[in-house]
Amino acid sequence: MEVAVHPVHEDALAAAQAKIQELETRVKDLTRRERARQREVAAVRRKLGEFAGDLEFALELERRRASELEQAYYDMVLRLTRASVYKDNETGAHIQRVSFYAKIIARSLGWSEVDQELIFRAAPMHDVGKIAIPDVLIRKRGALGVEDRRIMESHTLIGAQLLEGSNSRLLEMARDIAVTHHENWDGTGYPRRLQGNQIPIAGRIVMLGDNYDALRSCRSYKKGFSHEKTCRIILEGDRRTRPEHFDPQLLDIFRTIHLEFDEIFERFQREEPIIG
Repeated sequence: MEVAVHPVHEDALAAAQAKIQELETRVKDLTRRERARQREVAAVRRKLGEFAGDLEFALELERRRASELEQAYYDMVLRLTRASVYKDNETGAHIQRVSFYAKIIARSLGWSEVDQELIFRAAPMHDVGKIAIPDVLIRKRGALGVEDRRIMESHTLIGAQLLEGSNSRLLEMARDIAVTHHENWDGTGYPRRLQGNQIPIAGRIVMLGDNYDALRSCRSYKKGFSHEKTCRIILEGDRRTRPEHFDPQLLDIFRTIHLEFDEIFERFQREEPIIG
């Protein structure tokens, strides 16, 4: 006995089959598109890998070039520093010691090893401007007159001019140090009477080390002081040097690490090769 199919049911069945066929077609189309997309993604990834390799190679070349350029800058200015030292036989060991003072202060401030090394290399250039100061003034015994002092103080600006005009971090820091290592925290220094945080931190650091070493060192116009007397002058003051001249934070650090300054001074009392 045959079962009769109602016309309505036949239409519904045909519509369902057509829908299924349509969905199957769409699935196949989506599958083709997905495979094509995956092939495109794989191709892009290969290209990115190739690009990343090329980029890393280029960056490594740039790093090497920057490093070589930085070393060239350093070598150039180090020669100027040596030239300034030859004008004054007392300053070679001084320059060496100031670099070590600056580094241990930077370490106590929590600077990275990279930045500690940076200020260690930049600090020797603080007096590079003295290369343009007449020998007669540098070696003069006794107090300087007003005009002589003006000329001597100009070594800060001359040093800045010698070191400016470069994107090198080393030379930028060295320039800041050269022009500000005689500025005082209270605004009584030179050449621009900067005050407080207007003075770059590298300049403030070297200013403290420079003052300590100047007090300890023998000069044509004075005898060197003991470590104890030097600490007393820096922390309590005398007729020329006042605690207000120094960054208070750096003075606190100095109170903690002053014995390391003494060790550095004793280690490098005699003339030593300038840091290279």
